[in-house]
Amino acid sequence: MKNTYPLIFLLFIISCGKDKAVQLPEINHSTISEIQDISAAYLFYDESNPDNIELNRKNLISSTNWLVNVDKRLTLKQVFPQVKFLQNKKQNSEHKRENAKNYFTCNDTSKKTLGFIEFTDLVYHEESSETYMTKITEFKNKQNIKPISFNLDGEISIINPNSEPFIIMTNKNELLDHLKKLDTTQTTIYLNFNEQLSFQEYITYKSILLKSDFKHLKISNQEFLHN
Repeated sequence: MKNTYPLIFLLFIISCGKDKAVQLPEINHSTISEIQDISAAYLFYDESNPDNIELNRKNLISSTNWLVNVDKRLTLKQVFPQVKFLQNKKQNSEHKRENAKNYFTCNDTSKKTLGFIEFTDLVYHEESSETYMTKITEFKNKQNIKPISFNLDGEISIINPNSEPFIIMTNKNELLDHLKKLDTTQTTIYLNFNEQLSFQEYITYKSILLKSDFKHLKISNQEFLHN
């Protein structure tokens, strides 16, 4: 089935009319390039009404690996609720298979083929990690927590409670260098994304972090939106 998927994707988009399109996000390297036993969902960007979002999930089969095709122009505020809906749908299905996973589909520009980023175990919160932490007792020891905020205009802030400066400002080109300097203790990183970031920007940041080779730092499976 993996060999026929790109053709099926192209035909589906053409059949949807001129005002609907899925432009997949681009990555320059993917560690996952082949998936079998799949079914697909599509989150469309409406060129005539950019504030609108349409989810097509008619062909999803709960026992398969899900490929979720998200248009890179959509904002995270539009995408996160739909992704959460799909996760819940699969989790609550009577026909789900234990080892079936969920992936975002991307264009791998280095291989000129499709690449995939898994999000099976991610938990999405429509609030910042700081707000969330005030509600949960497990976050009492904040010394072992470092929130990272991905803001508009390419700005990234790392909150580092145990040193000066308290907030480290960086960008995508220098992010891993800063994180490697913090890679000295058992610390968990919590990712916060501005809700107006595009899905392309989200995938770009995710792909950078997937290249990391931390010895001590752990990236939480919980991700947060902020405005």
